[in-house]
Amino acid sequence: MFRLGVEGEAVAVRSPEDLSGLDCLTIPGGESTTISKLIRRFNLFDGIVEMALSGVPVMGTCAGCVLLAKEGDGEVLKTGTQQLGLMDMTVIRNAYGRQRESFEAEVRVEGLCDPFPAVFIRAPVIEKVWGECRPLSRYEGRIVMAAQKNMLAVSFHPELSGDTRIHEMLIQMARSC
Repeated sequence: MFRLGVEGEAVAVRSPEDLSGLDCLTIPGGESTTISKLIRRFNLFDGIVEMALSGVPVMGTCAGCVLLAKEGDGEVLKTGTQQLGLMDMTVIRNAYGRQRESFEAEVRVEGLCDPFPAVFIRAPVIEKVWGECRPLSRYEGRIVMAAQKNMLAVSFHPELSGDTRIHEMLIQMARSC
């Protein structure tokens, strides 16, 4: 149970049928090219896009952030990563370097009183936002979290911090739908 007083169940999504009835969806970190291929292989692409456009809250962390973007950098193009194209933003994949350059840093997030302990692992950066997309957090002047309507894009891994506040933001979005 979260501090919000709600109970829930995490469901692994492996088929289009698994998407039905979800209150929200998290597209996790990992390797964005592989996740993109799996989304296509398991026929989830259209269902995820439809879900997000219908107002179901969706959060993408790290690789998930790359996939939510409308535009990617040369690495995204070179690897053939097919983005979902849901958020008005451009991302730079692996902007903070390779695995060995991973780090933790305190970041300020709009709507949170205290800094958030962000864990960056081969993290992307949100290079540019436009339209309805707006930055929620920056690290050293670079956008590391953005929101657009019912979607959150996060460059870092909030699930590794032990701090549930960003996940609570997603749950609050789901509760207000």
